Amino acid sequence: MPDSTIATSAAEPVEPAEPAESAEPAGPAESAAGAARLKRDALGTSDITFLVVSAAAPLTVMAGVAPLAVLLGGLGAPTAYLAAGAVLAVFAAGFTAMTKYVGNAGAFYAYIGRGLGRHLGLGAAALALASYNALQIGIYGLFGSAAHDTLKTLFAVDVPWPVLAFGAVAVVWYLGYRGVDIGARVLGVLLVAETAILLVLAVGVLVDGGGSGIGFASFTPSNAFAPGMGAALALAFTAFMGFESTALYREEAREPNRTIPRATYIAVGFLGLFYAFIVWAVIQAFGEAQVRGAAAAHPLDLFYVATDEFVGAWASDAMRVLIVTSVFAALLAFHNAVNRYAYALSGEGALPRVLGRTHARHKSPYAAGLLQTALAAIVVAGFAAAGADPYLKLLLWVNTPGAIGLMVLQILTAVAVFAFFVRDRRGESVLRVVVAPAVAVVLLIAATATMVTRIDLLTSASTTVNAVLLGLVPVVLVAGVAVSFARRNRDRNQNGDRNQNGDRNQNGDRNQNGDRNQDRDRNQDRDQGRSAEPASVNL
Repeated sequence: MPDSTIATSAAEPVEPAEPAESAEPAGPAESAAGAARLKRDALGTSDITFLVVSAAAPLTVMAGVAPLAVLLGGLGAPTAYLAAGAVLAVFAAGFTAMTKYVGNAGAFYAYIGRGLGRHLGLGAAALALASYNALQIGIYGLFGSAAHDTLKTLFAVDVPWPVLAFGAVAVVWYLGYRGVDIGARVLGVLLVAETAILLVLAVGVLVDGGGSGIGFASFTPSNAFAPGMGAALALAFTAFMGFESTALYREEAREPNRTIPRATYIAVGFLGLFYAFIVWAVIQAFGEAQVRGAAAAHPLDLFYVATDEFVGAWASDAMRVLIVTSVFAALLAFHNAVNRYAYALSGEGALPRVLGRTHARHKSPYAAGLLQTALAAIVVAGFAAAGADPYLKLLLWVNTPGAIGLMVLQILTAVAVFAFFVRDRRGESVLRVVVAPAVAVVLLIAATATMVTRIDLLTSASTTVNAVLLGLVPVVLVAGVAVSFARRNRDRNQNGDRNQNGDRNQNGDRNQNGDRNQDRDRNQDRDQGRSAEPASVNL
């Protein structure tokens, strides 16, 4: 890979003279006029927060996954979400400190390339692109399943899930094409709605005093460290997927060195506290002694049952609709993230330049959006043609490698931050840029190991299938590194060929010049010889 691709390694730190804004990237150039730039100053802190929190789909992970966390972890389930949020907040400390020294929208791969070298950086780029695509495309299965069930339950309309999924593919593409600011507004409205319905449920439970009074046993050490909490913690980490994508919007953010860190901290803090509060409230709805039995009896509709009981049927019906919009919001958020990864990689020369094209009016990465949309349509069509279950197969099987891949990328990013700052802290606090990344590495490795050992909770698949799904992560990472080395060798060979051709040309020029000089000398000698002959005299 050429030296101009992914940033310099940790051994060659480059600190900008003006870190506040001087590290801004030029972006993929479509013309000298910079026509390929994304829309500048389009996003503030709240916009970016909406984008990344929507990717986490709070209502979906609460209604769809939290009952399983309660079933496995019992009363301590809320603390699993607090613990996951705390670990990611520690990770975010170093992550946000490094953002002003990484001048493009590449997020994970840009950090890893800067801290650990360009080869591992390109491997991370391949893994990040594959992981975000897997998360986004897998969610179409959840959307098709949720929308089908909602239409059938509320309106007695039976629409095949592939039809609904393809409809979502088209709408997601259009909103991504129209620009990130339009998408942020849509996501803001949907996020407020799904958050509001969960708060209505929690308030209803607390006002009525719960199923058997209000208690706080969830936060006692005995329950926080009870058997089964490791599995609950693995599920809790999946509820934060996408929070780190704040860095992908750097080029479109207003004052990115301030906006990106703020949005990251707000997203992690909000999700951790909100999840813990909602899960605790649902535990109170059924009573601390009975909630585990309720979760076993209602693994798929625990939240609907609680909403019916403490708010009313109208609220549970609204929740079914908002589940669908929550999943759609996640689709759009991840679509935007994938497009910006492809855009950034094209600017680095790691992907074809065409993927760096932006729309002249909307300033959206429309070429990358078209490719991502086409890939999603192909995968959805393949699962539909195979008659696969949209939830058990398309969602769980496609999503799981993406979730594990992002955890691995977080570990590598924490190592990269440590490597970048350990020799030169650049005026940053040692706690923020050395201690926090080191602690984050240890905690993230433990969390990832927990997810891997309990992967059956994420896939509901056989051991063989799980082995294949897990194996995809290192295969993609190693393949990316191998491509980087191959590009470097190719570039060296090309440079060598150029040098050899240059030497041949120089030698040829010397030979030609030598021949000319020899011819000139011979001509001079002839002329001198003629002038030395005696002149003839006519008598």
